Amino acid sequence: MIRLALIGYGSMGQAVERLAPHHGCTVTAIFDEHRPFVEATGGAFDVAIDFTQPDAVLENVRQACALRLPLVIGTTGWYQHVEAVRAMVTAADIGLVYGTNFSIGVHMFLRVVAEAARLVNTQVDYDVMLHEWHHGRKKDSPSGTALTLAETILRHVDRKTGLQTEAIHGTPDASLLHVTSTRGGSVPGTHTVWIDGPFDRLELTHEARSRDGFAGGALQAATWIHDRKGIFDFTDVVSNLLGLP
Repeated sequence: MIRLALIGYGSMGQAVERLAPHHGCTVTAIFDEHRPFVEATGGAFDVAIDFTQPDAVLENVRQACALRLPLVIGTTGWYQHVEAVRAMVTAADIGLVYGTNFSIGVHMFLRVVAEAARLVNTQVDYDVMLHEWHHGRKKDSPSGTALTLAETILRHVDRKTGLQTEAIHGTPDASLLHVTSTRGGSVPGTHTVWIDGPFDRLELTHEARSRDGFAGGALQAATWIHDRKGIFDFTDVVSNLLGLP
């Protein structure tokens, strides 16, 4: 059994704890606001999983590096610090997995959206836009997953050269991909891509039914990174697990 330290014990941390035995893992330590991760000492766990807040990630990475402890970061909204994290992980010679979304289904959805975007690129009469919904506790907006979807669309639709993430008052700039967000309730996460033409519309949606899909992916990442070194995106884990290019 791989011994896990949970950093953060909200809804996601609790889901990880509940599902851990189904993935050959056991939770041996829990860190939260009452017992911060900075107080951790080595030896009691093999991998740490972070589902906290964006402003806590850098300090959690520093502590994992000090303990030479592999780390899975499920927290989003901290990506401006990726290069600093990469440098710390490389210097400490540990393994780390991060990602905007730990759902296997979302990563299948990303591939579907990529193919749809390639088709949109050939049809100038069709526009494309994106909307996402999340629970009211989510801090970042747009979500990391929405931004990943947007980046996927921008890579394949040449006439879209940037993002518009605020409300539009007036005529939209056709060169910008409009990405909108709704926050409220307890929605685990829904992302919809619309492809709209003069005579018809395509609607591609991924809807998370619960947090278990994200928790299960984080546990798969933990078992995968346990004996590896370096920094990886969860996409690398999915490709390896599913035998995808």
